[in-house]
Amino acid sequence: MYQVLIADDHPLFREAIARVIDDGFPGSTLLEASDLDATLALVAENDDIDLVLLDLNMPGMQGLGGLVQLRNQFPTVPAVIVSAEEDKRVILQTVTYGAVGFITKSTPRKQMIHALEQILNGSVYLPSDIIRADASSGSSRHHDPGLLPELLESLTRKQLQVFERMARGESNKVIAYELNIAESTVKAHVSAILRKLGATNRVQAILSASDIDFGAYLKRPQKVTE
Repeated sequence: MYQVLIADDHPLFREAIARVIDDGFPGSTLLEASDLDATLALVAENDDIDLVLLDLNMPGMQGLGGLVQLRNQFPTVPAVIVSAEEDKRVILQTVTYGAVGFITKSTPRKQMIHALEQILNGSVYLPSDIIRADASSGSSRHHDPGLLPELLESLTRKQLQVFERMARGESNKVIAYELNIAESTVKAHVSAILRKLGATNRVQAILSASDIDFGAYLKRPQKVTE
């Protein structure tokens, strides 16, 4: 099964996460660390770690500095942030700095298992409710520049449908089910979307989609080529 490192300075939370992993991924091997130094040492000693669950506020982290250090030293080991932080800017920064996902500590057990499944299957997980939380607020926001309209116009209707679901944090498997197409077709659409938007990876594309009105683009006349 999987080998997962739980890095958090609160023993009760490590125990709670361990139960979640035992329920969702029985037979997995669990490692634990309570500070950044111990985390880095365990990753160095275990070259078959499948995922690191990393708390932003444990000793040695210095905010996002610990994530950057982990990614620099072990770029092939996926790390997902598990934190009580719910600030959209911080969440977006973590994935920009190399995290493969962000899970809030208030996430229900079933949803957390789903998030971990998505990450372990190679997708990025973002808490869509938080990402969209300020979309309807009138407060001033900090966000990435929107995509140029001509780039979005270059997408076919099916690609827009896939992109819309990518922006919600859905995995390729879920998108394939929702659109009733093969998962391999979804992967092809994702590759085409990244190429057309000039995005280097899925995360960058998702971050650029925060203010897109997909409904308006989907109402336009359908392109001949899908």
